[in-house]
Amino acid sequence: MKPFDILLAVTVATTWGLGFTLAKIGLGHFPPMLLMALRFTLTAIVLVWFVKPPWRLTGWIFLIALISGTIQYSLTFNGLDRLDASTAVLIIQLEVPFGALLATLFLREHFGWHRFVGLLLGFAGVVLIVGAPQARPDLVGVFLVVGGAFTFAAGQVMVRAIGHVGGFTLIAWVAVFTAPQLFVASYLFESGQIEAIRNATLEAWAVIAYLGIVMTAFGYALWYRLLGHHPVNQVMPFLLLLPVMSVVFSVVLLGESPTLFVLGGGALVILGVAITVMERGPRGNRKARPLSGDDDGAVTRAYHAQREAGADDDAAIDAAVMVYRIRHTDIAEDKARALLARHFAKAPAR
Repeated sequence: MKPFDILLAVTVATTWGLGFTLAKIGLGHFPPMLLMALRFTLTAIVLVWFVKPPWRLTGWIFLIALISGTIQYSLTFNGLDRLDASTAVLIIQLEVPFGALLATLFLREHFGWHRFVGLLLGFAGVVLIVGAPQARPDLVGVFLVVGGAFTFAAGQVMVRAIGHVGGFTLIAWVAVFTAPQLFVASYLFESGQIEAIRNATLEAWAVIAYLGIVMTAFGYALWYRLLGHHPVNQVMPFLLLLPVMSVVFSVVLLGESPTLFVLGGGALVILGVAITVMERGPRGNRKARPLSGDDDGAVTRAYHAQREAGADDDAAIDAAVMVYRIRHTDIAEDKARALLARHFAKAPAR
């Protein structure tokens, strides 16, 4: 990666890490579900004007919003409300091994011994955090955050299953569906929303602005740019900086003091994540494998969905490349593009 792209990757981790810490401040002003509803309302308002509605996938996106948006953020941020931000951000990293496990079960992706070891290390880290003899964290909060990590992973597997939609399109329309769902959930399960909005300080609204615009819209813009130019396994390890940044910000901004048990457990979780996301062998230098089986179906659907939506051949191949590299993370983009350009040039028109 070029130095500029490395800087962008570090910026993403820093942006998201700070956002998790600031969300803890926001929870001092708003109930958890209301806070997330306001966040996604702002994200939708900012992004929805720039992307076309994916009408063909509306039902799927509604379901993704329900699982990885409404349910996930309700669990995660109700858990965060009960825990230190530094503790919660370490536990939430279980979403990576959870995602690998679910992708194996439902997408038949290769799991491998290294991902099994990563999953075990992640759970061992959580057990160490929960078992700290001093300042033992709220168990309900821990289980809520673990549940949030699992539902987030489930949502990402659903995103992989439907093929390439486009980063901004997905973010924008998931936000459109998630915001009203969270408002309804807040109405049903929370109280004091009107008072919270009336009494919100400038600091509280600044947190919402950061979460909705900087953390979500800006952060994901950089993230998808990186994924579009580099193999996934070159980009994913930078997310290991996210919990580190969040712990640092939690100490500096919130005055938290993580115990050695929490830090040790967090180190195990991060090590488990590192083992999960890092493939063996030279990254990006392997020969692109011809399409077959499930790959052929998913990649072909992504290509033709873009063509039917009016995209030119280059844009459709971009979509197909994204789907292909989800499963073949060790293949560089240029090699995947060359393979798929040849494949679709030979394929009969639909």
